[in-house]
Amino acid sequence: MEKLIFVYNADSGKLNTFLDSLHKVVNPSTYSCKLCELTYGSFREKKAWKEFREDLDAETEFLHKDEFQKLYASKFGHKFEFPIVLAQTGKGLEVILSRQELEKISNMEVLIEKLKSL
Repeated sequence: MEKLIFVYNADSGKLNTFLDSLHKVVNPSTYSCKLCELTYGSFREKKAWKEFREDLDAETEFLHKDEFQKLYASKFGHKFEFPIVLAQTGKGLEVILSRQELEKISNMEVLIEKLKSL
């Protein structure tokens, strides 16, 4: 595995970040990014998640879906459902945690344990 790629189901930019934060506070049950929900509070990254990702031995990349599509869509030609966690290998991109798998994760600690078991 060359790199872990985390892709949020949100677009980049300050306005989008503000609107996403507002959505999480006002109507969290309809928020569409489980990866954001697991790793971020209403306004900032969760401390335990930040410490975990900073200690990871693997190279990581964190992207919003629009950034991912600009960087990888033409190169790999895959259609993915976001959020998603991918591994970039010599063979291309491999799904580590799909949108459906992320939806089943109940909290950040479970996510961390799944990633440690890779």
